[in-house]
Amino acid sequence: MVTPLQQINNLTSGKSSDFSAAASELSPAGRTTVAVVLGFILVLGFSGNFVVLLVFSRFPQLQTPTSTLLINISASDMLVCIFGTPLSFAASVRGKWLTGSYGCLWYGFSNALFGIVSLVSLSLLSLERYSVLLCSSIQSDSSQYRRARLAVAVSWLYSLFWTVPPLLGWSSYGPEVPSITCSIQWHQRSAVARSYISGLFVFCLLLPLLLMLFCYGRILLAARAVTRQINRSFAEQKESRVLLMVVSMVTGYLLCWMPYGVMAMLSSFGRPGIVLPAARIIPSLLAKTSTVLNPFIYVLLNNQVTSTTV
Repeated sequence: MVTPLQQINNLTSGKSSDFSAAASELSPAGRTTVAVVLGFILVLGFSGNFVVLLVFSRFPQLQTPTSTLLINISASDMLVCIFGTPLSFAASVRGKWLTGSYGCLWYGFSNALFGIVSLVSLSLLSLERYSVLLCSSIQSDSSQYRRARLAVAVSWLYSLFWTVPPLLGWSSYGPEVPSITCSIQWHQRSAVARSYISGLFVFCLLLPLLLMLFCYGRILLAARAVTRQINRSFAEQKESRVLLMVVSMVTGYLLCWMPYGVMAMLSSFGRPGIVLPAARIIPSLLAKTSTVLNPFIYVLLNNQVTSTTV
């Protein structure tokens, strides 16, 4: 029986003809383009999340139950910028994976772990804002902080629940796109692999999205209800800000993660070869842009939310 680590060894050492063929799908110009994009993602993602963490640490008055989850999102995105993006950037520059089988295994596991933490935290952030909107008058600050810290712990435990199984044989980690990144082996078509991919899609992508849509939809309805109670011009301004928040957050989520989820499902359940190896790089890059977008969307709009509905 060939273990997942032995399979990765074969792939990263060029012993797999499939992997070698996949590597040739990207031309030198294509690898250069990917390297440039990853370079921008690395610099902007690291600097943006570093500034967010620095601001929250320098100004304690900004630390609220909501900011606890924002810090968790920035921390997980920062870890991706430290432990993941540099490896894929180096691989795109050299045109091959550089850190061997163990590096591939670590890259796949750590990026999945930090990515799911960020996804779950985004949905829990919407739930936190919605619960504060409903219960701010009856809940103490200490209970809100306890709930926020519990949400942070849940995001990490939930992520571990879904990212450890591939290390134990429920699916596996390995090279994802031509010689550049490693991730879940979406192309595996066994019943075991498909069950894992289906669970990952439903519980780590679809359900968080539905929770965000419900919570932010209710917040938007609450903002609209204000128009019947206060000055109309102020209420319209209030509603437009909340609408901007909702559209930005949901659009950012869909743009970054839904193409990746669709690509995974097509690779596993679609017709063999429907997703070309070179085409997989686009959803992968879009997912990595979440580390750049999150600091701008969630932190810059946080003041608007605080001054409006939450």
